[in-house]
Amino acid sequence: MTASPVLWTLDERGVATVTLNRPEVNNAYDGALIAGVLAAMDDLGRKPNLRVVVLRGNGRHFQAGADLRWINGVRPQSAEANEAASRATFEAVQRLNTLPIPTVALVQGGCFGGGTGVIAACDVVIAADNALFSITEVRWGLTAAIIIPQLCDAIGVRQVRRYALTGERFGAEDARRIGLVHEVVPLAELEAAGSKVVEQLLANGPEAMAETKKLALESSFGGMAVDDAAYTRLVQLHSLKRQSAEAAEGLASFAEKRAANWGGAKS
Repeated sequence: MTASPVLWTLDERGVATVTLNRPEVNNAYDGALIAGVLAAMDDLGRKPNLRVVVLRGNGRHFQAGADLRWINGVRPQSAEANEAASRATFEAVQRLNTLPIPTVALVQGGCFGGGTGVIAACDVVIAADNALFSITEVRWGLTAAIIIPQLCDAIGVRQVRRYALTGERFGAEDARRIGLVHEVVPLAELEAAGSKVVEQLLANGPEAMAETKKLALESSFGGMAVDDAAYTRLVQLHSLKRQSAEAAEGLASFAEKRAANWGGAKS
């Protein structure tokens, strides 16, 4: 039997651990992983004693962005199917972003593409010193439309304009410098550092933290400021770009391990 792509546990303190569980593909997300995140949020939302959510990735890497084989499977489908895939992706990130419970992400190894949006949607992010980051979408002729609001909140428009346009890789200390992560620790100390933050959160009033988080999101560029019209536009942009000729060339270049021929790809 195939293991679930998302696992979760809840301890007696009300601390949930949600684990991305596709280590064989570096926890790259596909439809099943997105559905698993949404199901975990649904299940945990029904737990009256839930106090903190800790998000982690199983294996060497936290999250490697989209599974490009899955993207290539979605691309030739109908516009409706592509919008549904983008809508589910948006909802998974936004549900995490607006969860009225403190969230703590523990990041090791690679955190690419959508993974950067996932951690930008978390309240506290601790990275191991071996963590490596990249907002990769433009490298494959795609856009990061779904995660741009969270990234702008986390690192600011100026940094998004650099890192989302270059697609370059940067290390944990640079991620801390620009605000994508809060703390960098040795890999062997990652779990302990997360436990320390969890203990600090458990010492605080649950309702006070929920209200504080809600007010912070209401004051932000993205977060809860993404209204229905903006939501629809982001989903459409995300799905339409996936179906473009430029995306076809970018994804082919990845599969064929060659440089993309952008001059010959017209959207």
